[in-house]
Amino acid sequence: MADAFCSDCKRNTEVVFDHSAGDTVCSECGLVLESHSIDETSEWRTFANESGDNDPVRVGGPTNPLLADGGLSTVIAKPNGASGEFLSSSLGRWQNRGSNPDRGLILAFKTIATMSDRLGLVATIKDRANEIYKKVEDQKSSRGRNQDALLAACLYIACRQEDKPRTVKEICSVANGATKKEIGRAKEYIVKQLGLETGQSVEMGAIHAGDFMRRFCSNLGMNNQAVKAAQEAVQKSEEFDIRRSPISIAAAVIYIVTQLSDDKKPLKDISVATGVAEGTIRNSYKDLYPHVSKIIPNWYAKEEDLKNLCSP
Repeated sequence: MADAFCSDCKRNTEVVFDHSAGDTVCSECGLVLESHSIDETSEWRTFANESGDNDPVRVGGPTNPLLADGGLSTVIAKPNGASGEFLSSSLGRWQNRGSNPDRGLILAFKTIATMSDRLGLVATIKDRANEIYKKVEDQKSSRGRNQDALLAACLYIACRQEDKPRTVKEICSVANGATKKEIGRAKEYIVKQLGLETGQSVEMGAIHAGDFMRRFCSNLGMNNQAVKAAQEAVQKSEEFDIRRSPISIAAAVIYIVTQLSDDKKPLKDISVATGVAEGTIRNSYKDLYPHVSKIIPNWYAKEEDLKNLCSP
């Protein structure tokens, strides 16, 4: 209840809202003060009882400028979820006859969204991957290629361009069976096609070992102090000419930092968390070892502690 001025009572009285009729009624004299008022509050009524869906949302998804109709096309639902009745109905037959030019794009965008969710990527990376795939698809030159590898490569490039790189092995883990070699070939193909379209090389963004550090440390369950030390160490390692991949350097730095802490991690666990082979981590450790006194922060380990590190 709320107070409002009643013209019959000549004073403020309590009023009752009749939501079904949209009327505002004086509780003392019964005068309808306002009729057919619009309820601007949220609507929680569902019209999807036949499908057993309790979702109260009655609006569609957001518009998608990458689709020809903006993603606002209408799809006729199946009655009671029965596919047989849907196909036998006249509306269902017309729905199937109508060719949707964006059907392939919609399926591709759904696959990219699924991979992004499994990797925990933000929406901007997913949207960038959709844009890359749309540009490649518009050139009509991707027929016969591995679709899963193509979509995974679009996501890999999008991560690089948004400065949130993921390793090929991480992308491969959600790529519906596409191998690292297939994703690599698809990436080269996409870069080539986009370069032909724009007339200039595609900017992929540089990969730094620090881009992977926090995620790798989280996978290993390292404490905040060790994570901070690893991040500082990997930044200092860029000052030296260490000819190893950023991922290998990150894995080797993590190995060094954990060996200097009370919570030592076995090489096997680091290999699993980073996706880098144990032999590669050993070789990277061998390259980092001569510079370890300049890489590891002084507040984390003293000179005596560094001497206790095993010689490669």
